[in-house]
Amino acid sequence: MKKYDLFTIIKPNLDNDEADKVVSKTEEIVKSLGGETIGCDKMGRKKLAYEVAGFNDGFMVNQVISVPSDKIVELKRQLKLNDSIIRMMFTTKEA
Repeated sequence: MKKYDLFTIIKPNLDNDEADKVVSKTEEIVKSLGGETIGCDKMGRKKLAYEVAGFNDGFMVNQVISVPSDKIVELKRQLKLNDSIIRMMFTTKEA
Protein backbone atom coordinates (compact mmCIF):
# COMPACT_ATOMS: atom_id res chain seq x y z
CA MET A 1 0.00 0.00 0.00
CA LYS A 2 1.16 3.50 -0.80
CA LYS A 3 1.25 6.29 1.75
CA TYR A 4 -0.59 9.53 1.03
CA ASP A 5 -0.92 12.93 2.64
CA LEU A 6 -4.58 13.90 2.88
CA PHE A 7 -5.04 17.60 3.59
CA THR A 8 -8.60 18.73 4.33
CA ILE A 9 -10.23 22.03 5.22
CA ILE A 10 -13.37 21.67 7.33
CA LYS A 11 -16.12 24.31 7.55
CA PRO A 12 -15.38 26.91 10.23
CA ASN A 13 -18.99 27.16 11.40
CA LEU A 14 -18.61 23.78 13.18
CA ASP A 15 -17.40 23.66 16.76
CA ASN A 16 -14.28 21.69 17.76
CA ASP A 17 -16.22 18.53 18.67
CA GLU A 18 -18.03 18.46 15.34
CA ALA A 19 -14.73 19.01 13.48
CA ASP A 20 -13.23 16.07 15.42
CA LYS A 21 -16.21 13.94 14.35
CA VAL A 22 -15.48 14.79 10.70
CA VAL A 23 -11.86 13.69 11.19
CA SER A 24 -13.03 10.46 12.89
CA LYS A 25 -15.45 9.82 10.03
CA THR A 26 -12.59 10.23 7.54
CA GLU A 27 -10.52 7.71 9.52
CA GLU A 28 -13.47 5.26 9.48
CA ILE A 29 -13.79 5.61 5.70
CA VAL A 30 -10.08 4.89 5.26
CA LYS A 31 -10.36 1.83 7.51
CA SER A 32 -13.45 0.54 5.68
CA LEU A 33 -11.51 0.65 2.41
CA GLY A 34 -8.75 -1.54 3.83
CA GLY A 35 -6.37 1.25 4.75
CA GLU A 36 -5.07 2.80 7.93
CA THR A 37 -4.39 6.24 9.34
CA ILE A 38 -0.73 6.55 10.27
CA GLY A 39 -0.74 10.08 11.62
CA CYS A 40 -3.09 13.02 12.10
CA ASP A 41 -2.11 16.66 12.58
CA LYS A 42 -5.06 18.86 13.56
CA MET A 43 -3.76 22.35 12.88
CA GLY A 44 -6.86 24.09 14.18
CA ARG A 45 -8.78 27.00 12.73
CA LYS A 46 -6.73 29.07 10.30
CA LYS A 47 -7.35 32.05 8.02
CA LEU A 48 -7.42 31.15 4.32
CA ALA A 49 -5.45 33.07 1.70
CA TYR A 50 -8.61 33.41 -0.38
CA GLU A 51 -12.29 32.62 -0.05
CA VAL A 52 -13.20 28.94 -0.45
CA ALA A 53 -16.87 27.96 -0.76
CA GLY A 54 -17.86 31.26 0.83
CA PHE A 55 -15.58 30.88 3.88
CA ASN A 56 -12.53 32.96 4.82
CA ASP A 57 -11.19 30.47 7.39
CA GLY A 58 -11.48 26.78 8.25
CA PHE A 59 -10.26 23.90 10.40
CA MET A 60 -7.17 22.42 8.76
CA VAL A 61 -6.23 18.76 9.14
CA ASN A 62 -3.32 16.86 7.61
CA GLN A 63 -3.51 13.06 7.78
CA VAL A 64 -0.94 10.50 6.66
CA ILE A 65 -2.85 7.47 5.38
CA SER A 66 -2.02 4.17 3.76
CA VAL A 67 -4.65 2.95 1.29
CA PRO A 68 -4.62 0.41 -1.56
CA SER A 69 -4.11 2.27 -4.85
CA ASP A 70 -7.32 0.90 -6.35
CA LYS A 71 -9.39 2.40 -3.50
CA ILE A 72 -8.27 6.04 -3.90
CA VAL A 73 -11.06 6.92 -6.35
CA GLU A 74 -13.69 5.58 -3.93
CA LEU A 75 -12.08 7.44 -1.01
CA LYS A 76 -12.16 10.73 -2.93
CA ARG A 77 -15.79 10.12 -3.90
CA GLN A 78 -16.84 9.51 -0.29
CA LEU A 79 -14.98 12.59 0.96
CA LYS A 80 -16.63 14.78 -1.69
CA LEU A 81 -20.03 13.63 -0.39
CA ASN A 82 -19.22 15.03 3.06
CA ASP A 83 -20.69 18.55 3.17
CA SER A 84 -18.47 19.55 6.10
CA ILE A 85 -15.29 19.30 4.00
CA ILE A 86 -14.87 22.38 1.82
CA ARG A 87 -11.51 21.46 0.25
CA MET A 88 -9.24 18.40 0.13
CA MET A 89 -5.93 17.54 -1.45
CA PHE A 90 -4.16 14.22 -1.91
CA THR A 91 -0.40 13.91 -2.42
CA THR A 92 1.74 10.79 -2.61
CA LYS A 93 4.09 10.47 0.35
CA GLU A 94 7.66 9.74 -0.66
CA ALA A 95 9.28 6.65 0.88
